[in-house]
Amino acid sequence: MAKPEPRELEVLATRDVTPHMRRITLGGAGMASFPDDQASAYIKLIFPTPGEARPLMRTYTVRHHRDAEIDVDFVIHDTTGPASQWALDTQPGDRILIGGPGPKKLVNEQADWFLLVGDMTALPAISVNLGLLPADARGYAVIEVLDRADIQDLEKPDNLELVWVVNAEPDPDGQVLLNRVKQLDWQAGQPAVWAACEFQSMRTLRAFFKQDKQVAKSHLYVSSYWKMGISEDQHKVVKNQDAEQAGTD
Repeated sequence: MAKPEPRELEVLATRDVTPHMRRITLGGAGMASFPDDQASAYIKLIFPTPGEARPLMRTYTVRHHRDAEIDVDFVIHDTTGPASQWALDTQPGDRILIGGPGPKKLVNEQADWFLLVGDMTALPAISVNLGLLPADARGYAVIEVLDRADIQDLEKPDNLELVWVVNAEPDPDGQVLLNRVKQLDWQAGQPAVWAACEFQSMRTLRAFFKQDKQVAKSHLYVSSYWKMGISEDQHKVVKNQDAEQAGTD
């Protein structure tokens, strides 16, 4: 099946959700062909590169989807990349090409309890997942943020505990999220685990869930959204290589 042509969307609004997260609302005529109910699906922001054959593309999650508009949240670091710099600079009325949406990656709801884990890049997807869980769901969401001011008030089931990990420092060994997860009381019954974060953190979490906790493959989703020190294009290559290697383990 051929990929759909990119659609041009208009910037409708911009605002800072927290000091390190900026929300851009997109809409306009291009939304007429956008599928319904795409919160948590991914899209590709397409940036033309003068003189280059291929445009620059960056992947982001649809945080909210309302009639004729979507919200996209951007993590803002001290050192900005092309997408986050665009998010800082763009104004209502600007336009951008969007590819997708791609498929949603949701936690398996057929479980006794739930564990969602991620850094700020995964916060939009975790937020959508939390809002879709049954009202009686129990478990944890462990979320790493850069500053205490980045903690958000999220819609969630009453019996699911939000565990915020404040860490402004790089974590090249991928231990910060893993160490906090290890401190949790592992609940009885079948867990469903959803985790997304930096590449090395993903690998340490994946090993823990598969080897130490033996979470069933059907109930385990673990993905890296980025890798420290390299671009998204380079990360895609490393991610594919890692997936091939993990499949042979």
